[in-house]
Amino acid sequence: MEVIRYGKKMRCGYTTGSCAAAAAKAAVIRLLGGEWREVRVRTPSGEVLLIKISECRVEGGEAICRVIKYAGDDADATDGMAIYAKVSLRGDGRVLIEGGEGIGRFKENSPYGEKGEAAINKVPRRMIEASVLEAHPGGANVLIFAPEGREIAKKTYNPRMGIEGGISILGTTGIVYPMSEEAYKKVMYTELEVVRKKTDEAVLTFGNYGMEYIKKAGLSKDAVKISNFVGEALLYCRELGFRKVTLVGHVGKMCKISIGAFNTSSRVVDSRVEAFVYYLAKNGAPGDLIERVERFKTAEECANFLKESGYDRVLEEMKEGIVRRIRAYLKDDNMKIEIFMYTFKEIQEWGKWSL
Repeated sequence: MEVIRYGKKMRCGYTTGSCAAAAAKAAVIRLLGGEWREVRVRTPSGEVLLIKISECRVEGGEAICRVIKYAGDDADATDGMAIYAKVSLRGDGRVLIEGGEGIGRFKENSPYGEKGEAAINKVPRRMIEASVLEAHPGGANVLIFAPEGREIAKKTYNPRMGIEGGISILGTTGIVYPMSEEAYKKVMYTELEVVRKKTDEAVLTFGNYGMEYIKKAGLSKDAVKISNFVGEALLYCRELGFRKVTLVGHVGKMCKISIGAFNTSSRVVDSRVEAFVYYLAKNGAPGDLIERVERFKTAEECANFLKESGYDRVLEEMKEGIVRRIRAYLKDDNMKIEIFMYTFKEIQEWGKWSL
């Protein structure tokens, strides 16, 4: 299966949930003496995946089958890892699912599972159950495990989502779409839900640079990376009942928000220099200075030039503009908004630490 992303054909893959369902179904089929080397798994949307089983063996009354995760063209930390299912048959129509080695567990209660439970989310559980019952209506005991899971989990968002000890079995569609924005948003939403259980203040930033700034400034241990999805993150903060939002970011992202752009991707909007021109004009800056700023290629250049030229007030007004835009966007004048906007030059000079 292929999709078009940014003008290119890209291959889709299948989620860890689809892998687990395929491995469990294959193990049932093996115990029943059927052909197990490829199995069909139906996704929640009704699409049918044909998934290869790389290994299947019988030990006593149990079968153990392995699927190698395939993520297509998506940059997925779990791509190529082995997902196993160990299965024994039942006769009462029930499917009991548990997580074993390399499957993480919830550190606390969350919308996705109770404290101590294996991090196998609801949709994958339903897929595993349906796949097993399709092969054997009598049901089965299913243990999902991934020997590489504990190590691979360090490369995922699981620690920030309140999951420890391994990977999570995720997926709401059964299919991995390359460069999936929706997948990132779901992780972001989950992180915000975890943070809300601890505090009513959300600290948001765009990426690794912002996280490093937050760490050095001692702002929060529970900051959430939002990539370019400012609007979605803010709206969900309102939905969850946060009473304060602190937004931390480089001037190149923040200047876009100051004139009302709530997705900061350059593919969506590139209004960096225009933002500086707008605030300079509001401050009555001379035309030749505005024209000079218009010739700059980056927000970093614009900001540093304005600081050197005595127009620091423009940057302060940008921050005030961000607050106004956020309040108007959320339609909530009571939300407390705090803004930290930096340049790379400032960061390098501040404590002599570099990013």
